Amino acid sequence: MVQGGSLKKADPGKATILALGKAFPHQLVMQEFLVDGYFKNTNCDDPDLKQKLTRLCKTTTVKTRYVVMSEEILKKYPELAIEGHPTVRQRLDICNGAVTQMAIEASQACIKNWGRTISDITHLVFVSSSEARLPGGDIYLAKGLGLSPETHRVMLYFMGCSGGVAGLRVAKDIAENNPGSRVLLATSETTIIGFKPPSVDRPYDLVGVALFGDGAGAMIIGSDPVSGIERPLFELHTAIQHFLPDTEKIIDGRLTEEGISFTLARELPQIIEDHIEGFCDKLMGIVGCRDKDYNEMFWAVHPGGPAILNRLEKKLDLLPEKLSASRRALTDYGNASSNTIVYVLDYMIEENLKKMKGNQGDNEWGLILAFGPGITFEGILARKLSVA
Repeated sequence: MVQGGSLKKADPGKATILALGKAFPHQLVMQEFLVDGYFKNTNCDDPDLKQKLTRLCKTTTVKTRYVVMSEEILKKYPELAIEGHPTVRQRLDICNGAVTQMAIEASQACIKNWGRTISDITHLVFVSSSEARLPGGDIYLAKGLGLSPETHRVMLYFMGCSGGVAGLRVAKDIAENNPGSRVLLATSETTIIGFKPPSVDRPYDLVGVALFGDGAGAMIIGSDPVSGIERPLFELHTAIQHFLPDTEKIIDGRLTEEGISFTLARELPQIIEDHIEGFCDKLMGIVGCRDKDYNEMFWAVHPGGPAILNRLEKKLDLLPEKLSASRRALTDYGNASSNTIVYVLDYMIEENLKKMKGNQGDNEWGLILAFGPGITFEGILARKLSVA
């Protein structure tokens, strides 16, 4: 984790990201070995489906991913690899514990990078689309970390890929409306909730197999950083959310007896391309940034997939390096749903450090973006404050 010395001061009262943290399950999957392993574990020998998944694995640009699923889990729960079995109880038994543990580890890493004590955390925002229980994962995370029972908690469930930026928006509002507060935002996801054997009736499932990964992320958000102790990384200037009417079925997920089943419509990248410029202009226009050269800004974009990044880059005429942090996160971790924006910001800080060492200039202002079910656009106009 790259954390750092302050370059610019945050505006008084504005929320800032004070630290980042991440965590992963122990199982590392190399994309080149995924196809054979998946078909072996699910006892499937359909050559057409295997060829299709092989093609998808190449087009996703993913090279490595971390996953909770393992041979040990499949030996204990062989029904997870059998078509048509009601396995939601077994899945949730696995997911609830795994999601909590990853969130604890990411939060602990974040708190260590932050430099203050856990007792200084006043609020908790927990994001996940991979568990379902009452009480929610926020309670188990608070307990596992040893947070005060007085900690104010917010739980965001099933927001999908936009969940990380949505959580950041909520944490920003909390921090700015509660002076002196320190908000722990934690995200945690696992694909076990939707793991299924390949089927000719569900060819779109293979996209998820080729693209999605597991892990957790964490951030500390607060305003008015304590000089000499806290090192603000990004100022969160303005946040907005927008959903596109009549697009509910484009990203369609349902919790069934067999876990989560979802479909991604082919037109998703095109819809994002059609609306991204207007959304960004609206966000920038709120603070009077009109006719801004997009290449004079930094771009922290949730990498839903290479097609979305390619369309966004083309539509906004961005230089290739503008999305390098997003592409690196996708290559190294896959689409890890709500977590991925943490990995993107972490890589962005790393790249800033290299630029500073090479005496290269960098962009102070930029956008943090994600797209999720709805279709929902989440955006934050942000300002870089620190590197290494």
